[in-house]
Amino acid sequence: MSSIRAIGHYFRTTLPRIGLESILPSNSNIYFFHGLLESCGETKDSRRALTIFRRLLESNAKPSDLTFSLLIKSYVADTSSTVTDSTYAKIEANQVQTHLRKSGFNQYVYLSTAFLDLYGKLGCISYAQYLFEEMPKRDVVSWNALICGYSRNGYDYDALEVFVQMLREGFSPCQRTLVGLVPSCGRPDIVFQGKAIHGFGIKSGLGMDCRVKNALTSMYAKCADLHAAEVLFEEIYEKSEVSWNTMIGAYGQNGLFDDAMLVFKQMQKERVEINYITIINLLSANAHPDSTHCYVIKTGLATNASAITSLVCTYAGCGNLESAGLLYKLMSQKNLVSLTALISGYAENGNMDLVVDCFNQMLELQMKPDAVAVVSILHGFTDATLVGAGLAIHTYGLKTGLCADCLVVNGLISMYSKFGDIEKGFSLFSEMGEKQLISWNSVISGCIQAGRTSDAMELFCHMRMLGHSPDAITVASLLAGCSEVGFLQFGERLHNYVLRNNLEMEDFLETSLIDMYIKCGRLESAASMFKSIKEPCLATWNTMISGYGLSGHEHKALSCYSEMQEQGLEPDRITFLGVLSACTHGGLVLEGKRYFQSMKEDFGMIPGLQHNACMVDLLSRAGFLQEALIFVKNMEVEPDSAVWGALLSSCCMHHELKLGECLAKRLFLLDYNSGGLYVLMSNLYASKGRWDDVARVRKMMREAGGDGSSGISLIEVSSLEKMNNINENAWQLSSLH
Repeated sequence: MSSIRAIGHYFRTTLPRIGLESILPSNSNIYFFHGLLESCGETKDSRRALTIFRRLLESNAKPSDLTFSLLIKSYVADTSSTVTDSTYAKIEANQVQTHLRKSGFNQYVYLSTAFLDLYGKLGCISYAQYLFEEMPKRDVVSWNALICGYSRNGYDYDALEVFVQMLREGFSPCQRTLVGLVPSCGRPDIVFQGKAIHGFGIKSGLGMDCRVKNALTSMYAKCADLHAAEVLFEEIYEKSEVSWNTMIGAYGQNGLFDDAMLVFKQMQKERVEINYITIINLLSANAHPDSTHCYVIKTGLATNASAITSLVCTYAGCGNLESAGLLYKLMSQKNLVSLTALISGYAENGNMDLVVDCFNQMLELQMKPDAVAVVSILHGFTDATLVGAGLAIHTYGLKTGLCADCLVVNGLISMYSKFGDIEKGFSLFSEMGEKQLISWNSVISGCIQAGRTSDAMELFCHMRMLGHSPDAITVASLLAGCSEVGFLQFGERLHNYVLRNNLEMEDFLETSLIDMYIKCGRLESAASMFKSIKEPCLATWNTMISGYGLSGHEHKALSCYSEMQEQGLEPDRITFLGVLSACTHGGLVLEGKRYFQSMKEDFGMIPGLQHNACMVDLLSRAGFLQEALIFVKNMEVEPDSAVWGALLSSCCMHHELKLGECLAKRLFLLDYNSGGLYVLMSNLYASKGRWDDVARVRKMMREAGGDGSSGISLIEVSSLEKMNNINENAWQLSSLH
């Protein structure tokens, strides 16, 4: 074996420089090939290992069980590499397994078990199960490999069933069995089985093992039983870095970030070695990315791909795309996870040029974008100008088979909805085989975005008839549709459904209900709903402030704002938009000025165009047209049509013809297709009795493509018998139970 290691060391240092072909003679002994295979295992290069194995067969050298052992080892090592193409790896693994069977070495339990473990790591669970079933002999390690494979790939109940079968067949589990099995129980719905395994571990004496206690600590943390996790952690006599990392992760995933940091400081005090998993857990526990980055450099982990990838993801997730991009460029080994994080960040910020650059870089580096990467790209397509790029990504999904993934189809439905092409969304939805709740939510939300609320309601009722139970996201989407078109009765029935079925009243659902009641003219119901919430979030306060302002209760809106501040919540830009709108509707000029000033000075916000438009509207409505003009002149941003439109509207109100004509010219240059511009000027000329100018403006409006009379009226029909042109199922509201 020492000669094999010597050969392996030589080729590990020489092979990258001189290439494989130059050192592979046509005739070599088996030890020569074993040395090469060992070097591939150490360098995690399964592709080169397979090439060497093929040359071994061509040279008529007879492979031994050690040959296959070294070859499998190189594949197992390579599965940890994020740039490995798992599709090719699966095909190649099957080819090697065929040779193993032909040579008869599949009778060796340790080789079949190694293959079983490899299939589990590649996600080929059906292959692993078949291989396990045809094994003539099995040992505890074989059972462990299958249990671990099921657990690693999310087949939690299967892992538990195999464990029970293992006991029935008389095998005695070891520590590794429990370490592989316990992660399957890290879900609230099967924590009872996890506790049973914990009891089994105590009874059999396996529960004293440090690795088992680490796994149990993680399981209880995932089930939000932090007390049990803490007790287990304290019971560990010699805490390894795994124990400390597990506890940091336990606090982090349960939102106890301060406790996570205290455990980390204690870990440092105990002089326990910090590794990349510590860094990953710290970042998930909301540690400051800049401080963590400095610590990574200080501890010498800056060369660790996992630690740097985690930092890139954190920087991108908190919007610091500049740091994320720079750090990614410095990475010696680019990977799919970090590039996907960058794509997600750029897409969220609407920078689609950089999204496309990252996607092209993936292809150049021969990475295979997965469903998560494609969905991240699709989320960035928000307007119809990007339809070409959207179609290209759709085509790529079809070509690579990613369109078979439910996540990708949902992303495509959402994208086409944003493009206004809901029919294509319907087509994708109808082609899906098994429609999960998330898919129903995607197409319902798409209908709402496209302004087809009736279609959304029809889909909702169809979904109920097929036995799917809507969740909070479904209801919130439908409530948004009710708000848009004023379907109060349907909104009330949705509220009743939430109460009857004890749906969890999450912040966004409460906000959606309040918004629906406000926009359907039921302010008292909205206020009652608001008062029933123990701790309203900022979005809920914003909705209530805006609601009071729009309903003409400006003083209640301002009182609501003061009350919100008393509760310790800091206003955001949307809050001030609601407050300024309330002041505008109520003509509260002094209060509006005060809040606008407070926004800039007390909270350091730069007012946006909408805030400025509110102030212009407030001043000009009150007759302070000159002050409004000075305000526009001093604006920090270029005024848009909303700002000039607010001034023009006030000119009509105060019969300021000369100023109105000047403003109309500016507006015409910004948006000559705006029907509102022509209507306002027509009204202004009419107020002055200039009927020739009225006729001229109306003629210009018709030539621009509008007649000023287009509009719709909506009524909510409560009787199904009167709705002859609407599918009866869409309004079968009694199906809400």
